[in-house]
Amino acid sequence: MTDPRPFDDAALVAALDAYRDAVTRKLAGLTRQQATAQVLPSGVTLLGIVTHLTAVEDEWFAHLVGGAPMEEHDNEASFVVPDDVGVEDALAAYGAACDRSRAVVAARSLDDATVHPHWYFGHTTVRFAVAHLVHETARHVGHLDVLRELTDGATGW
Repeated sequence: MTDPRPFDDAALVAALDAYRDAVTRKLAGLTRQQATAQVLPSGVTLLGIVTHLTAVEDEWFAHLVGGAPMEEHDNEASFVVPDDVGVEDALAAYGAACDRSRAVVAARSLDDATVHPHWYFGHTTVRFAVAHLVHETARHVGHLDVLRELTDGATGW
């Protein structure tokens, strides 16, 4: 029996958008104080994850796939939230990065190679980049789930 709903390239891109949406919903209604509360020993925060994911979107899609110049990505620094950045600011920056990413992906075939090599993976395909961001974003949505529950008890989508 064939699968009536194959997981094709459109489904892969849609999965990434679903996780992107979950990121923004996890911060809905929070104050900056709540979104930057350190409730785990690691010190990672809800807002820190959003700033990290913004940097990751730009690294993978604007730079690696799209060819835009970019300074070297500092993974640890990408979790640091500047004092003047609020929840709405961070979500707007994340939304803008996701919009740039969508435009870059839409302009290419998922079989195309990246313009720049990733420091670890080397040159990949656009499909690999999308799949990697599905993994990365989903992983961090799980972190956001736990952090949000520890912050104000909210659970679920």
